[in-house]
Amino acid sequence: MIEHSHLKIIQALQQNGTLTEAANALFLSQSALSHQIRYLEKKLDVKLWEKSGRNIRLTQAGELLLVTAEHILPILEQTEKTLKALAAGQQGHLRIGVECYPCYEWLTRIIGHFIEQMPDIDIDIINKFQFSGLEGLLNHHIDILITPDKVIKPDIIYVPLVNYELVLVMAQQHPLANLPFLLPEHLADKTLLIFPVARERLDILTHFLLPAHIETQKLQVIESLDIMLKLTELQRGVCVLPQWLADNKNTAKKLTTLAIGKTGMHRQLFLAMRKQDQDIAYIQKFIKIGQEVNIK
Repeated sequence: MIEHSHLKIIQALQQNGTLTEAANALFLSQSALSHQIRYLEKKLDVKLWEKSGRNIRLTQAGELLLVTAEHILPILEQTEKTLKALAAGQQGHLRIGVECYPCYEWLTRIIGHFIEQMPDIDIDIINKFQFSGLEGLLNHHIDILITPDKVIKPDIIYVPLVNYELVLVMAQQHPLANLPFLLPEHLADKTLLIFPVARERLDILTHFLLPAHIETQKLQVIESLDIMLKLTELQRGVCVLPQWLADNKNTAKKLTTLAIGKTGMHRQLFLAMRKQDQDIAYIQKFIKIGQEVNIK
């Protein structure tokens, strides 16, 4: 079998012209190099080189092996560099799952910082699942998941990224705008604009209205955040967003926010990953950036 060292030898013979110089280039003694060449010729049952005065001339068989070396050695060298970069976490492919609309908005503010610092990491963002985000993570369809929901699984680790407060968003002229804070009964006759997610994942329902046995007059599903905010501005309903997102989007100052409950509704955004991936350098870098970048 032709080995990597054999290809290096034939290349060194061609590049250096003499046996002595080829041996020096390979950090071998001349006798050791001669021995390896004889071994290869015996193994292949063909002569690879012959002397021409003090110089070396490759035979037809040697020329064929040289062509192979010139094709294979650069590929092997690049592969070795890539493998070392992968091992060091400097190259790779990061598939990011996002399963909530505010999560996606958060990611758009983070991803540029990550790409600037890790330019050799390829990024895919998956935000419309045909499976649950957690299922995608467990089945290796994605590598990390950005989520506000912590579902304990033995093979999954959750790392906190950012703390935030959910607030009610409404037009400045809305009847609720002058309240000190929101109570469940205040939403009983209001239209609540929501994103198209399962109701059990809406905190305003599961942690605020349902425990008080209150139902809103109407839940209206809106896919676009910008349209949701425009409808809110026109008093066609109210919506619930993280305070930072409401502040960032309220550029025209036509909206206002209200704390949900006397103490507010405080949440965390998590990065979920498989336990086996927790030491991957570029994932750790993503976590560090996500925890440090100010999204306000």
